[in-house]
Amino acid sequence: MTPRSRSLRLRPLLLTTTLTLALAATGCGTEPAPGSQTAADRSSSAGPAPGRAELEARASAAQLVAEHVWVTEAAGYALARQSVGVLGDDGFGSVYTEPDGGQIRLSVERLPHADADCTDGPASGSAQEPLVACERDGEQWYRATESGHAYAREQGGLVVTLSGTRQEVDRATLRAAARAAHRADDYELDQVLPPAGEGAGRQPVERGDLPPVGDGAPNNDVGASG
Repeated sequence: MTPRSRSLRLRPLLLTTTLTLALAATGCGTEPAPGSQTAADRSSSAGPAPGRAELEARASAAQLVAEHVWVTEAAGYALARQSVGVLGDDGFGSVYTEPDGGQIRLSVERLPHADADCTDGPASGSAQEPLVACERDGEQWYRATESGHAYAREQGGLVVTLSGTRQEVDRATLRAAARAAHRADDYELDQVLPPAGEGAGRQPVERGDLPPVGDGAPNNDVGASG
């Protein structure tokens, strides 16, 4: 399909601030992409994956839905383990980095159709840049702004997006990562999920300013000198 210049606005191509802050020290906590090993490699280099019940428990402890955890691979890129986290209510996000500082962001979320098909109308979000490209590329949609670009597709009620800045990640690399993206199998879940016991630290912090009754609005009362 011929690229279409549109006046549409799209949601930011970068993931949440949480993921960006997690990667402040680029290169720390990275490891080979889970999808980069074949089944034969796995059988010779590692034992069997943990049982499904354990994996589900680890996902729950990290506030993740195991079925929403996806992985990918791209030449020279490795998963940054500290970037793995929940997006929205039950989405999943992670970042793959390479030694020179390039980042590919993977997100799996329940989003409107427009967040996958950029020709369908404005996507959700704010602080957006105008599209300079929007086109079908195989089974996915490619969209680009002046600063960033992304591949996205709908899968089982979810929108799976691979994105990055145009300065750091070229389109061919981003396309390869998008085509390699898939739902994590049990072996890959074991590599991606925090070890048992670590996920507990990711639970919401209990707010001391929330009243025990009512609608749960914070108590913002201040003293007379406030």
